[in-house]
Amino acid sequence: MANTKNPPIRALVLITTEKLSGKAVEVFKNNGLPLQYSMLAEGTASSEILDMLGLGTSEKRVLVSMLPKAYANIMLKKLHNELRMNTVNSGIAFTVALTGANNLFLKLIVKDYDIAETDGKQNDAEEGEVINMNEKNYSLVAAIVNRGFSGDVMVAAREAGASGGTVIHSRELITEESAGFWGVNMQEEKEVLLILADAENKTNIMKAISEKYGTHSEANGLVLSLPIDSVMGI
Repeated sequence: MANTKNPPIRALVLITTEKLSGKAVEVFKNNGLPLQYSMLAEGTASSEILDMLGLGTSEKRVLVSMLPKAYANIMLKKLHNELRMNTVNSGIAFTVALTGANNLFLKLIVKDYDIAETDGKQNDAEEGEVINMNEKNYSLVAAIVNRGFSGDVMVAAREAGASGGTVIHSRELITEESAGFWGVNMQEEKEVLLILADAENKTNIMKAISEKYGTHSEANGLVLSLPIDSVMGI
């Protein structure tokens, strides 16, 4: 019987190596869940550290899927088991609450939810109880800066307690009129630095980035944070 009330929706984000991303796509496919976004990114470790650890490259892949909250932790466990996310350089996965979406999108999610709800109960019984994996209250800190500044921003973030981050290259869409109104530069090329931070360090990280690389600086940085529901791979 179809649900009359829309279930709470989560965005599941997986950041992993390019090599493991293919396996991750198969995990989503085998569980009947579509991937809405796939983005190339890079880690923030220096080439010297990568060489020392024998990792070879900092290339990453960011995969994003929207799914009901009831199924999110089950998928996190599946990704954890299939990608062996307790090992070095395997990746990290987390969920973020979505507070709104258009009607068509919600209908598609609800349709899949009826299937996922049944499968979820079966898989839950097979794999054990799904627990809250976010005991430390993590947040996703995102710093959007002009291209070429993400390395400097990461240095400031590390000094404030960050352990690492992922960089996504992007473009800003803004008109000349808007730029003049807000007093911002018209540089289109941007870098989005994603940092998973615990509650103890989040404020210090955001403050450090804002003070050195905020809108008053050449980096023209914007810093924001989103609460994380659950996380795997820390």
